[in-house]
Amino acid sequence: MAERIYPVGIQTFSDIINRGCVYVDKTDLIYKLTKKYKYVFLCRPRRFGKSLLSTTLHSYFAGEKDLFKGLAIEGLEKDWTEYPVLHFDMSTFKNCNLKDLQSKFNYKLSEYESIWGKNPESETPGDRFKNLIISAKEQTGKPVIIIIDEYDAPLLDVLHNEDRLAEIRTVIQEFYAPIKANDEYIRFTFITGITKFSQLSIFSAINNLSNISMDPEFAAICGITKEELTTTLSQDIELMAEHNGVSKEEMARMLQENYDGYHFTRNSPDIFNPFSLMRALASGEIEDYWFASGTSTYLINQMQKFKTNVTELDNVFAFSSSFDRPTEKMTDALPLLYQGGYLTIKDYDPLTKGYFLGIPNKEVRAGLMENLLPLYTNLSDGTSLGFAARFYQALVYGNIDKAMTLMKSYFASIPYPEGGKDVLADMQKNEYYYETVFYIMLSMMNIAVLTQVKSCRGRADAVMFSPHTIFVFEIKINKPAKEALAQIDEKGYMVPFEADERKLVKIGISFSTETRTIEDWEYRILDKTSTKPTLKKAYSVEEKRKEHGNAYLPWEKEADDILIKFYNEGKKIKEIAEIMERSRGAIYSRLKKLGIIN
Repeated sequence: MAERIYPVGIQTFSDIINRGCVYVDKTDLIYKLTKKYKYVFLCRPRRFGKSLLSTTLHSYFAGEKDLFKGLAIEGLEKDWTEYPVLHFDMSTFKNCNLKDLQSKFNYKLSEYESIWGKNPESETPGDRFKNLIISAKEQTGKPVIIIIDEYDAPLLDVLHNEDRLAEIRTVIQEFYAPIKANDEYIRFTFITGITKFSQLSIFSAINNLSNISMDPEFAAICGITKEELTTTLSQDIELMAEHNGVSKEEMARMLQENYDGYHFTRNSPDIFNPFSLMRALASGEIEDYWFASGTSTYLINQMQKFKTNVTELDNVFAFSSSFDRPTEKMTDALPLLYQGGYLTIKDYDPLTKGYFLGIPNKEVRAGLMENLLPLYTNLSDGTSLGFAARFYQALVYGNIDKAMTLMKSYFASIPYPEGGKDVLADMQKNEYYYETVFYIMLSMMNIAVLTQVKSCRGRADAVMFSPHTIFVFEIKINKPAKEALAQIDEKGYMVPFEADERKLVKIGISFSTETRTIEDWEYRILDKTSTKPTLKKAYSVEEKRKEHGNAYLPWEKEADDILIKFYNEGKKIKEIAEIMERSRGAIYSRLKKLGIIN
């Protein structure tokens, strides 16, 4: 098998092809796009293939036919006309003040003016851009191609500063103005960004843009679909599976859990984050690549500003007008969360034409929660992850008193943030605070936990799922734990899980606003396994996972033991996570070979 070269850190189409890198062919969609529209806008999360798409369009319109040998477009395009291309990568305009912005425009425009000439009377970026469009058309006899990649990059860092935002927006708006004014000189315009444009501000001059961000026909034009993973990248899954000592099916499942889950329209195929997927295939390891490449401080600040309920991010019902809208008009953090890739479409209700949004995958969940936790605890990630691992172990192995003692110590260790004592003190008077911290910590480890779970007569504060047990928690502030326990019965919080064959545990917890930690707890165990004997049979992995709530399988207790052993030896959380994933896959493969599972 020939060595596979992955485009890690490479986002230029010509470079990928010339180096012989792995490339997932999107050129059939590119051909359709360029024939169907003249002015196009596409919004996708950061590092989702927008720049690769932009450079592919550049090569296509530049007539670089040799680069497309063996690709779908080779059999579709007959003319291969060479057009003049004006391509602006606005990601290089980040973190600019007004002076730097003008300098960068001058540098890029001068580069094209050296080819097409400069009008000495043109001074502003917009005037010079207009002159380039006209000159390029007149000199070549061919209409111009305009590509603007990451148009919003200069704006994202100043969204919180209204004065600077207004200054930079004015300059950029003047630069974009010639696009509409010179329609007769233009063949195709393509603009990408992370956040949706507002036709009332930057793009007010280009009111004929076709926004394909939620167009089902082009839903997969960026990213990698599940079908592409199992066909184009089939041998790459095999190589990674061999590296990790697991089956190909198990490796595909691990990749799907960590990097899949994106949907950009109601009929969208499953789409993987291409940045993380390619890095995983290149290194052979499951890691949090997307979050390691940077997280928006602005997003976290806006979530705090709008008091976003993080425990409900997995079950958001909204209309497209609420999340696919200009960020400068937002009244909550939903547009930033969706457009930034932290939430995605999970389902669609044709009756109301509303969408259900949720967190796409494990990588996003763990990274987002890791960045949110300091807002609530002011503790290090390692401290919180260490507690979560030991707390989960104690619960799963039936030592509930130990688990509650660990939780009591953890909350007692939370310091007041400097200058924010009153804020945190107010937060800790509310049950929501403790639910949120509990939810965030377990979500960081991708443990199945839900908050405010509906029953016939109310909502349980939190429900946690393990392979053999379902835990139902009720929290009280400055009230006895027995009241919390009684409420679980009175409100029927256990009823939705009575048909489940797993053991049920109800736990009432009392928090004190004076000590800021657990004051007392009580619990009861309902073990149904002894009264319902079941015959042994062979199960598929999918059946087992469904039976156990998509949590760890029963035989994966060995993986848990390995996790705790290495944690006690002082290994880092990411090392433990890697060991756990490998152990899980190895156990699966061995059981399959022995014929214990199908």
